[in-house]
Amino acid sequence: MFLYYLLGINLFAFLLYASDKRKAYHRRWRIPERVLWLVAFAGGSSGAFLSMHLFNHKTRHLTFRYGMPLLLLLQLLLLVYAEHWI
Repeated sequence: MFLYYLLGINLFAFLLYASDKRKAYHRRWRIPERVLWLVAFAGGSSGAFLSMHLFNHKTRHLTFRYGMPLLLLLQLLLLVYAEHWI
């Protein structure tokens, strides 16, 4: 069940970052950064990270450039820890 959640939240994060990049390109209303971070913190960091680099989006922002890989690493470590102990 948790695997389906992770797949869904990462797909959602990927599409959300891609949508924000498209909106930025067309100079339209943007998705707030706090929403992008919230989805990443909710477990979508790998989808967000992949989308960031695939679409070259938010890669100039230092908080995203360094924060997202750090969040991804922390979430992966938590996942490994939880799988081992639960």
